[in-house]
Amino acid sequence: MGQVTSVSQLSDVEPTDWAFDALRSLVERYGCIEGFPDGTFRGNQSLSRYQFAAGLNACLEQIERLIDAGDVVTADDFETLQKLMQDFAVELASLETRVDNLDGRTAFLEDHQFSTTTKLFGQVIMGVQGRFDNTADFFPVDGIQDTPDPGTEVNLISNSQLSLFTQFSPRSLLLTGLQAGTGGTAPRLTNDTRLGYEGNTDADLVLSDLTYRHLLGDNFAFIVGTEGVNAVNVFRGANRVESAGFGPLSALAQRNPIIAIGGGRAGVGFDWQISDRFSLQTVYSVRLPENPDIGGIFGSEQGENTVGLQLSIAPTNTIDLALNYINSYSPLGRLRTGIGDDQVTVGTPINTNAFGGTLSWRVIPQVTIGAWGGYATSARQGDSGSVETTNWMVFLNFPDLGGAGNLGGIYVGQPPKITSSDLPTGENIPNLLAGGIGTPGGQPGTTTHVEVFYRYRLSENIAITPGFIVIFNPAHTPESDTIGIAALRTTFTF
Repeated sequence: MGQVTSVSQLSDVEPTDWAFDALRSLVERYGCIEGFPDGTFRGNQSLSRYQFAAGLNACLEQIERLIDAGDVVTADDFETLQKLMQDFAVELASLETRVDNLDGRTAFLEDHQFSTTTKLFGQVIMGVQGRFDNTADFFPVDGIQDTPDPGTEVNLISNSQLSLFTQFSPRSLLLTGLQAGTGGTAPRLTNDTRLGYEGNTDADLVLSDLTYRHLLGDNFAFIVGTEGVNAVNVFRGANRVESAGFGPLSALAQRNPIIAIGGGRAGVGFDWQISDRFSLQTVYSVRLPENPDIGGIFGSEQGENTVGLQLSIAPTNTIDLALNYINSYSPLGRLRTGIGDDQVTVGTPINTNAFGGTLSWRVIPQVTIGAWGGYATSARQGDSGSVETTNWMVFLNFPDLGGAGNLGGIYVGQPPKITSSDLPTGENIPNLLAGGIGTPGGQPGTTTHVEVFYRYRLSENIAITPGFIVIFNPAHTPESDTIGIAALRTTFTF
């Protein structure tokens, strides 16, 4: 609010207040009192002696100006002034020293800042996790448990990310992301056990994002880049807690797997805010833009490419809805989600049409209920037959559970599952895994994923997240042991 000229400008000050006359004198006679931005004085709020010294100093400076201007200053004013200066001499001297030190530190930061146009942000994730001993009905899937899980040792996962935001103008910026990671949940018999913060690069620093973003007008933005352009990064997330560092622990619970189909890296995307309640995102991406032999950025029959569309709807301030469509081509017969049934043919080219939706409802500020579902049909290129996959998830989020910045979560769902496969004999994955000749059919069972986690914020920059994951019928095999996973994730930001 700044300096006030009349005590009536302070909305919470009444003539019946015991210090009203003193406050009015300071405001209207000396003009050295400031209010808060919301127009209040907050007279009952405590303050330190340093704060009082700063206010006193402002009044002293105003009195000096009055003297220099020749305005009337009484002997009583001088007597009061001298007494206050004596009583707060130590604080005034200390305040002056602190201001000088602050000026020096500010000058140092200005001389040594990373960049005037680029801001650096970082995140480091350290995770300790392990799976309980279990035995799977692996291959052939014939109802007999025959293969022990080879990756039950407790291990350490690290994932470090640096993000540099270079702002060229108020409407445009360049995002450069660097990432290095070690460790993982491998070796494993199923990708159902993958965690969201895995990113093993053998400690090598790799480029994870290189995108240019620009706002056209007030409602339309585009993104273009050679790394980090895909539906995951372009679409708006309906589940507001999705995050590898601060959200759920597992890869499955991060978001609807439909959005990850294609595994794109380079391309172009758009985000159009149609109205206050509706927005539209689109994306085109390819997986191997650096390889011109398979089409580069324009794609080809030898390269993977994806087109995606999402309509984001907020019918009320507490409901978020996202409707997704993905069209993806893979010459290798893969969906590229990395979760559940990801390989849907033995390597023959497929064209996939996928539909998904995510709904999130904040019932009260401390409780959010949500769900998502997805359906994909992958048609074999140049021949008859297709593969259908489905997935779903329901979840509960508890923001600020036990304190500001904390988060509790319960997630129950099913990873992508082949429900139907009627490709030519010899190419149907479920029957091949059962030791057959690849006749049509779906998976023999259904995996159920149950996850509970609690994020506790130790400070503004450090959070720890313990959690437990139970996977029933892993890899959609009903005779495999249930898998239990315990994990403790620590996230540092700077």
